Order: sequence, then C-alpha cells, then structure tokens
Amino acid sequence: MTMAAPVPPVLKRRGKQDEEEEWMGYLAPEKLEVLAHLEPWAEAHVLPLLKPAEEAWQPSDLLPDPAALGDEGFHAACRELRARAAGVPDAHLVCLVGNMITEEALPTYQSVPNRFEAVRDLTGADATAWARWIRGWSAEENRHGDALSRYMYLSGRVDMRQVDRTVHLLIASGMAMNAARSPYHGFIYVAFQERATAISHGNTARHVGAHGDHVLARVCGAIMADEKRHEAAYTRIVGKLFEVDPDAAVRALGYMMRRRITMPAALMTDGQDADLYAHYAAAAQQTGVYTASDYRGILEHLIRQWRVEDLAAGLSGEGRRARDYVCGLPRKIRRMEEKAHDRAAQAQKKPTSVPFSWIFDRPVSVVIP
Repeated sequence: MTMAAPVPPVLKRRGKQDEEEEWMGYLAPEKLEVLAHLEPWAEAHVLPLLKPAEEAWQPSDLLPDPAALGDEGFHAACRELRARAAGVPDAHLVCLVGNMITEEALPTYQSVPNRFEAVRDLTGADATAWARWIRGWSAEENRHGDALSRYMYLSGRVDMRQVDRTVHLLIASGMAMNAARSPYHGFIYVAFQERATAISHGNTARHVGAHGDHVLARVCGAIMADEKRHEAAYTRIVGKLFEVDPDAAVRALGYMMRRRITMPAALMTDGQDADLYAHYAAAAQQTGVYTASDYRGILEHLIRQWRVEDLAAGLSGEGRRARDYVCGLPRKIRRMEEKAHDRAAQAQKKPTSVPFSWIFDRPVSVVIP
C-alpha cells in the first residue's frame, strides 16, 4: 500500500499502441522461458522466506482472546485496549483505517500475480514453486487486514459499517496496473509496493507507540516484519531477472517508473467522499506515515539493490536509455519536491478540515496538494 507520489518526468510521450507493443514483447516464449527456468531457483531462494503456519503469528496472538481470557479477563483487556486507543490522534487513526482497508482488498492482490504469464497458479492448486509462493504469500497477507480490523472493532473509535463498506467498494472496483500480464513488470511493481507497505506500517507502529498504544504498535510491527520478508522475496526475484536478463529487466523498470507505480487503493471510496483517496494520502503525508519522499527513497533503494547504475554489458540502446532515465529519476523527483515545497511556502497554504466517515465524520486538518 502506498500513497500519492510526484509524477516523474518522462523521456517523451509515446502512442498507446507503441506502449502496448513494448510490454507485450515480454510475453514472447523466450522471455517466459526465463521464468520457467528459474523455478528451481525460486524453490531454493524464494519459498524459504515464507513462515510455516505453525510458526506464524495469528491475530489472536496479538489481541484479547475471549476463549483464553474468559469473560471477565476479556472485558478487562478490552477496556484497557479502548483506553489506549483513545490516545491515538484522529489523523493517525485515519491512516490506520486506510492501511487496513488496503490490506483487506487481498482478493484483488492475489489475482495480480495470477495474471503474470509463466508463474501463475493455473489450477488454483498447482505444485510449482511460483504457485506455492503466490498462495503462501496470500495466506500471510490475509492476517494483516484481519488483525487491524479486529483491533478497530474492539477500539470503538471507528464506524465499522463505513469501513466495511469501503472495503466492499474497493474490492468491487479492483485496481489497475500497467503491463499487468508481464512477470518482469509485475514483480517490479510488487517489490516496490511491499517496501512501501513495510514503511507505512513501521511508521504507524512508531507513531501510535509514542501515543501510548503499545498493543496497536505491536500489531503494526508484526505486519511490518511480514512485509519486509515479502519485500525481500520480490526484490530477490527481480534481482535474479537483472542477473540473467539485464536488458529486459532495466527496460521493464524504466517502463514502470515512466508511468509511476500505480497505487493499489487508488480506487478507494466510501460512497460519500469523491476524493477519499486523495484525502487519506494527504493525512498520511502530513502525519509522516507515508510521504512523497518515501516514494523517492524506495526508488533509490531499489536502484542500489539491483545495481542498476553498474549495468553495462549486454544492454541494448533502449536498455542504456532506460538505465540512464531510472538512475537520474531520484534527482529529478527531489528537485520537484523542493519546488513544490517552495511553492507551498510562498502560497502559505492553510490546512483544510476534512470529515472522514470512517471516524464518524470527525474532521481532520490536512493540506490538500
């Protein structure tokens, strides 16, 4: 899950047909064979990043469990939880709800890698390493929304019907992703998103802990740890593609960054606020849960991880242009951030009070870009 980010500059606009032909080339048999040949590698280097269900945390480990505590113990634990939750500011609560809604749209996200040619789970129970990873990753991700949803239900601070309605609408709306069938482009997308999600949950854990809610901080910290393992897996997969097919990998990275990493919850709506996602993103920016600078930082990190600047041998002219574009992009984004900051300072833009249905229409002051 990530928020809004600055629009990166493009080399030049290309026609829609040219753009489609560019990524459709990745569905050629020789490209898909690369992924097929990497299955034994995935078995050895990707699947071990999943945790067995017997060892994985579950939401009931982190939140009051009536079966374990009994009636009196459970009610006492809930009162303590509600007292701590009362100290979390509304702006952070909005970010938490937005993160939870994004996590709860898991059915959509599981369908994403199942679109990637050569790695998808064709039958729903394939024994390939790729299919087992998709199912195992989804199983681990499934706990995230459950844990956050249970916390919110117990906290009494959010309008659960409006939250549930937003989840319903988001899953029904789906999400759009560039080059959706290409495993090269798709794995780059998920690597970026997993790091963004880890950052968002980690920052939330830090902020709510500082406001005294150590139970929620623990929940968010557990989710962050999962996301970091998932980030490691997808970063490792793309790193292998850079190793075995550097020209195709760097061109795919350039393609994705020219069009931005599409945000998975960008179609979020509660049926009332037509600009809900933009308001949620503004709250995340203002609280420091996830910022435009984080977007740039993720790109800088991935460039280092995949050693993009060091690529030389085996690159086509198009590959060299993509490498140069990607490596120069963080500096351009930083300049855009500085200019935006200067414009905001000159304009002295004042915060806008935005009511959020998730928190019973209580207003939160945010600066709308």
